[in-house]
Amino acid sequence: MAGTVLLDVADGVATLTLNRPAALNALSVEMMQDLAAATRELTKRKDFAVLLIVGAGDHFMAGGDLKDFATHLHLSPEARRASFRAMIEQYINPTVEALQALEQPVIAKVRGACAGFGLTLMLGCDLVVCADSSVFTTAYAAIGLSGDGGASYFLPRMVGRRKAAELLLLGERFDAAEALRLGLVTRSVPAAEVDVETEKLCTRLKAGPLQTYGEIKRLLAASLDSQLETQLQSEALAFGRCGGSEDFAEGVTAFLEKRKAVFKGR
Repeated sequence: MAGTVLLDVADGVATLTLNRPAALNALSVEMMQDLAAATRELTKRKDFAVLLIVGAGDHFMAGGDLKDFATHLHLSPEARRASFRAMIEQYINPTVEALQALEQPVIAKVRGACAGFGLTLMLGCDLVVCADSSVFTTAYAAIGLSGDGGASYFLPRMVGRRKAAELLLLGERFDAAEALRLGLVTRSVPAAEVDVETEKLCTRLKAGPLQTYGEIKRLLAASLDSQLETQLQSEALAFGRCGGSEDFAEGVTAFLEKRKAVFKGR
């Protein structure tokens, strides 16, 4: 797949590249469309164990492409309202839903600017490795927008309602150290080490018990909206499914034999 989004699958790792480096990978309407198509394809593929999302060049994504959005300003308020709502419903929402539906772990590798939908896209990933020079901001309110891609869903669950309100209402920039403190990223490393650190995570995860990872992701996704009794039952069902898997048998056997487990995965 070519264009503003590149999708490549090799050696068990699918790499989704935001590919507008000259524009800091800013989100254009074309990129929205390409992202929706790429993530839709990912939900149909079974030939990867880990998904890695990266930005081409020196930045992850610097928010929306305002030059692209400005081409809608000649429209009436009613027409703009319909146009922007359609963009979100047709492209952004399906992209986020597709990524959340993946059983495979999703890793974001972040450098440089991570703003607007770039930040929201990052928040929806399971793990995040960022360069310690990265800069983050919600950015939406500064141009009169309220947020998209699950910004109002992910942020309160990660940082609490009060901090989420601050991040969205004020839109102030914050650095990698603050992102790590808030739990928005998994690891912050020197820029020169981002590739190596990310590759380590990919290698570790693709060698792991992939069915188990899928169960863990489903449990975590449901946990904050479930009653304890419901979540306990979900855990029991998932535990049973894992207990019946070849990976579980291999994990126990390897432990007893004092060797490293070799999981079959899918």
